[in-house]
Amino acid sequence: MTNTLDGRTVLVVGGAKNLGLAIATRAAGLGARVVIGARDHEAAVTAADGLENARGITIDIADESSIGAAAAELVAVDHIVATAAAHHNVAVPELDHDKVVTAFEAKVIGPLLLAKHFAPAMPATGSIVLFSGVAAWKPSPGKSIMGITNGAVSFAVSHLAKELAPIRVNAISPGIIDSGTWDGLPDADRAALFDGVAGANPVGRIGAAGDIVDAATWLLTAGFVSGETIHVEGGARSA
Repeated sequence: MTNTLDGRTVLVVGGAKNLGLAIATRAAGLGARVVIGARDHEAAVTAADGLENARGITIDIADESSIGAAAAELVAVDHIVATAAAHHNVAVPELDHDKVVTAFEAKVIGPLLLAKHFAPAMPATGSIVLFSGVAAWKPSPGKSIMGITNGAVSFAVSHLAKELAPIRVNAISPGIIDSGTWDGLPDADRAALFDGVAGANPVGRIGAAGDIVDAATWLLTAGFVSGETIHVEGGARSA
C-alpha cells in the first residue's frame, strides 16, 4: 500500500461540497488529477478551480445520460468516489414514492450506473468507494429509507467487488460527522445534536471530516481490500 495518488485520475461524484470536496482536496494534495462531478456544473467548476490539477464536470447521479456522457468525455479514470445522498426521513405512512425512488437512485442505482459506464475502461488497479451510513445498522423510526438504502450499499459493494474484479469496490459507513452537512441547523440545535452523539459514542466525540477523508484515502490506496464496508462512526453501532 502507498499513500500517494500521484498521476492517478480520481473522480469524486458529489465533490463540490462537504465531504466530497474534502476528499477531492486530499486527493489533489496527494498528486492526483481530480475530477469533481456534480449536478450543478458551475459548482463543480468553482470547486475544481480551488484545487491543483483539477477540473469540474456535470454528473447527475440520477441521470444515466449524464453519467454516460461523462464517461465518454473522461475516457478512463483510476478511482471513483461517490458521496451522493438524497434523504427521505419520514414515518412509513408518510412515504412519497418519488422521493423513495430518488433516495435509491442516489445511493444504489446511480453508483451501479457509474460502474456500468466507467468500469470497462478502468485499470486493474482501479477502485470505487461508495458511501453507506450508520443508519443501516441502527434502525430508527422515521429513518427507514436512509437505513435501507445505506444497507443496500453494503450489499452492493460485495457484489460489485466480485463482478468487477480485480477492480476493488468498498464502502465507508460514517456516523455523525461535522462536515458541513449540519450547518443549516440553528446553532443551538446543532450543538445539542453533536453533544448528544458525542455523549453516546464510545469514543466520546462526533466525527470530523478528516476521519472520513483518512478512510477514503486509505481505501483508494489499499490494494488488498475489496468488498468491504469500513465503519467510521466512533463505535456508534454498539452505543
